[in-house]
Amino acid sequence: MDALTALRSRWSCRSYLPDPVPRETVLQALDAARHAPSGNNVQPWEFIVITDSELRKQIAELAEYGKFIAQAPVCIAVVCRDTKYYLEDGSAATQNILLAATALGLGSCWVAGDKKPYCGQILALLGVPAGYKLVSLVALGKPATEPKRREKRRLEELVHWERFSR
Repeated sequence: MDALTALRSRWSCRSYLPDPVPRETVLQALDAARHAPSGNNVQPWEFIVITDSELRKQIAELAEYGKFIAQAPVCIAVVCRDTKYYLEDGSAATQNILLAATALGLGSCWVAGDKKPYCGQILALLGVPAGYKLVSLVALGKPATEPKRREKRRLEELVHWERFSR
């Protein structure tokens, strides 16, 4: 699948089949993540792959909008060293995971990390040392449902040339 097709067909999947995701497939998604841009090429990210069902359940209990993480066969925690642009850098890496998942035929969903009250608990649960921030949790697996795409705003509604205008 080419990049533009992946961009247009990506959707937030919140229901997964129990089928395991091959390790090589997870690594392909993470290889895409490590190629994300980062400010001054700092590359502050680390990726924690969680396949243990009990650990995923604990994470799902903590993440208020991530209850489906318990059902997904894989959860990837994107953590970044606390650098000046950790949030932007980690978000770019997260987006690459989501797009790679689509290209690889998987469903995925981004669950917010940064600024959420559960961040510290999840970092502790995963044994992350001090000096790191939880940017996101990404559920990954084979979708159990069909895509539920929401309409996107039309391009003509949001593009402005030279100055903002309505």
